[in-house]
Amino acid sequence: MTGPDRSAPGPDRPAPGPVDDGLFAPGAVPGEAAGSARARAEEELAIEQALALVGGSTLGPSRPPRGQRPGGGGDGDDPSGTPDGGEAWSSTPRTGDGRNADRTSTSPTSTPPMSSTPNARTDVGAHTPGNRPGPHSRGRVQSGSTSSGSTSPRASRTANKPAPSLSWSRARAVAARAGRGGPLAAVRLPLDRALGHVLAEPLGALTDLPSFDTSAMDGWAVAGPGPWAFEAGAGILAGHAPATALPDGAAVRIATGARVPPDTTAVIRSEHAYADEAKGLLHAERSVATGQDIRPRGQECRSGELLVPAGTVVTPAVLGLAAAAGYDALPAVPRPRVDILVLGDELLAAGLPHDGLIRDALGPMLGPWLRALGAEVAGPRRLGDDARALRDALAASDADLIVTTGGTASGPVDHVHPVLAELGAELLVDGVAVRPGHPMLLARLPSGPSGTHTAGRPEGQRDATAEQRKESPDGPYLVGLPGNPLAAVSGLVTLVEPLIAGLAGRPAQDAYRALVHAEVHGHPHDTRLVPVVHRAGRAGGRDHVAPLRYNGPAMLRGIAAADGLAVVEPGGVRSGTEVEILDLPWAPATPWTEGCFT
Repeated sequence: MTGPDRSAPGPDRPAPGPVDDGLFAPGAVPGEAAGSARARAEEELAIEQALALVGGSTLGPSRPPRGQRPGGGGDGDDPSGTPDGGEAWSSTPRTGDGRNADRTSTSPTSTPPMSSTPNARTDVGAHTPGNRPGPHSRGRVQSGSTSSGSTSPRASRTANKPAPSLSWSRARAVAARAGRGGPLAAVRLPLDRALGHVLAEPLGALTDLPSFDTSAMDGWAVAGPGPWAFEAGAGILAGHAPATALPDGAAVRIATGARVPPDTTAVIRSEHAYADEAKGLLHAERSVATGQDIRPRGQECRSGELLVPAGTVVTPAVLGLAAAAGYDALPAVPRPRVDILVLGDELLAAGLPHDGLIRDALGPMLGPWLRALGAEVAGPRRLGDDARALRDALAASDADLIVTTGGTASGPVDHVHPVLAELGAELLVDGVAVRPGHPMLLARLPSGPSGTHTAGRPEGQRDATAEQRKESPDGPYLVGLPGNPLAAVSGLVTLVEPLIAGLAGRPAQDAYRALVHAEVHGHPHDTRLVPVVHRAGRAGGRDHVAPLRYNGPAMLRGIAAADGLAVVEPGGVRSGTEVEILDLPWAPATPWTEGCFT
């Protein structure tokens, strides 16, 4: 993703220099001086802008102004700085900063304690007073007691010894295990509706392929040694069975795909034969081998032979093979049904931001993203900051997965945790040690009463085959995404992608590693997910990935230019080392799904 260099020539960027469209992180553009003063200044500016946008959420003391850092150090002295517009952090947690505070709600109803796994996160980062939340920054935090002044059971359970966030890899494993937790349903879908689904059963051949000996070329079917006598005008076309066996010394014209007559020795291609029309004799211009250019019955497979295993994504090629093998419909796993609930009173569905209102970036993004993962997605519903509307929407949903945006922290209008507690949900993941996106969560709702309706969903929007899905004693899953856009993307790849893969019976994304060109700063304790773009090696060099700028939690500019995310372990990585890469759904390896953009 390159373009004209918009930087003026200088000591650190002589002219002419390498092209840089401003998206690459410092040091990621070939020829750029890594760690240059100009690059560091740009980083510091991005940091300050990002902190202003995200409201200064921290896991410790808030970042002091430039030049006033603890210990009197200058701009480069803080080892826990936030390069590339990232989140702020501190290596030493502090008490009294809201990290262990009880999540509070303005909901008029009481909220009983929520069941949680032993390692579920029950602590959140503090919101620095005076800072303004950025776009979709629904992770607003408020320390203190509940509105009644009493300490809730949830608060008493977490105030003394908060449960830690799950590591990124463990949270991803929990989501994958949850998706694979129940038996997969199977429905029979006609071929024209099976694209992008996953085979619920192995696909065996219903017949030999080919089902009879066929000609592989246009030419002449001959029997015995030549020359061969033929009749003018006679021939065998595809789809027409020969009338009789072919006697020795005889030849007949034949088309590609036509069934060869019994006792045929070989097929001679038209360009390799000379037909003497006057004498009615056919002469071969090359030697003839027995069986040449004949596709014998069962050459590709025999009836009952395994063609494709269960769990295979139905691609256009699989559809073609299934049709050739005699299938009219395929046993498939229904696509997981997903509802999207967008929370936040500050969000606009159209127009320019104004008067403290911002555009909803996640509503338009999540539907296509989830479809690319193989889900069937209803249109997003915008609920605002309304606890009752959220509770009603969760209770009314018949989806397999509900995805919410924002409201996952403990601010005055962050209703996700209180509503989940009220509904008796089980928290499987409550916070992940990843940046951006640490306030994400995964929960399992209890099963609702029979006849649960589908409020707000147009009739016929759901796949009719979903009605045949096996009923589960448990209710739908819920993934709570942070409201900041890139933090939400982090939640998608951490929790949603492995969960949907399990629900749909899809294979997990293959992990692989790639060289990274440029140093990538890491968090002291948490994993970082950094947008990258793949680049081909030059002059025999190895292919690599280049980290992109604009990777703060409230930013989408970097991920919009990316084709993957680098998994950066705590402490960061040096240029030239390998990092794990997660492909984005529209990367070249994307499975074929309806609505998927490749």
